[in-house]
Amino acid sequence: MIKTRFTFALSLIITVVSFGLPATVFAQTSADAEKIRARVQVLSASKDSQVEVKFHDKTTAKGHIVSVEPVSFTLKDPKDGKLQSISYSEVNSVSKASSGVSTKTWIIIAGVAAGAVTTWLIVKPAVCDGGAQTRGVC
Repeated sequence: MIKTRFTFALSLIITVVSFGLPATVFAQTSADAEKIRARVQVLSASKDSQVEVKFHDKTTAKGHIVSVEPVSFTLKDPKDGKLQSISYSEVNSVSKASSGVSTKTWIIIAGVAAGAVTTWLIVKPAVCDGGAQTRGVC
């Protein structure tokens, strides 16, 4: 009886403690904060560009950098214009927000399509033998 109660109490204590403690603790060094601060200052130079901020808790925010202070920066939401003050210690990374498919990707897609059309135009007459074959791709 006492052994059962002790086991139950011990498992209850372990369960309560495991839910009460945070799963991960983010300790950001001053060097990491300085890297993020430098990146924010570089990105804030171009007022038209939109940035994407990734936080330690795996959430993201997009917007334009309005102001940069020593311990934080202000991000303006492009949809509703709401300002959000963000501390450097909360941030995991800051990058320029992507605007969909890049120009480089479109150039690669166009090159592959042009290559496929050119190959078809060259290979089809050679394979079809002037229309003598009636099966396959001809």
